[in-house]
Amino acid sequence: MIRVVLPAHLRTLARVDGEVKVEVAGQVTPRAVLDALEAAYPALRGTIRDQVTQQRRAFVRFFACAEDLSHESPDAPLPDAVATGAEPFLVVGAMAGG
Repeated sequence: MIRVVLPAHLRTLARVDGEVKVEVAGQVTPRAVLDALEAAYPALRGTIRDQVTQQRRAFVRFFACAEDLSHESPDAPLPDAVATGAEPFLVVGAMAGG
């Protein structure tokens, strides 16, 4: 099971408290995690990534094991600690403004 931490507004939309767990078959990549997340919580479709292009939304970032993975390939394998459930995959709303 992959542990996923969502920002508060997405937890509200998905109607969950705390982190969620999703099952990923095969290689654990950001794309696979997001596919499983959107399958389990359809209300999240289009909020984290564009529904047509599958590109990450501009004000959403991905972190795992204290590393920013936002600009990595969506098909790059996630760290083993995430794949084993020891560490969560974090979806973070970026801050903007001045």
